[in-house]
Amino acid sequence: MENQTWTVKQVADYLRVHPDTIYTMVKEKQIPHFRVRSKIFFTKSAIDSWIRSQEGVAM
Repeated sequence: MENQTWTVKQVADYLRVHPDTIYTMVKEKQIPHFRVRSKIFFTKSAIDSWIRSQEGVAM
């Protein structure tokens, strides 16, 4: 299966948080992401791995 590339809004929807929360997490390097020029992107597999690694960690 092809790995999906997501935008800030898609990750925010997936995590059920406001997009501003995602921007803050990116700024503080708390969530895996990459940039293409000035745009921020995420891969679903990296987000899913990150979620598993966060289980039991207070945010």
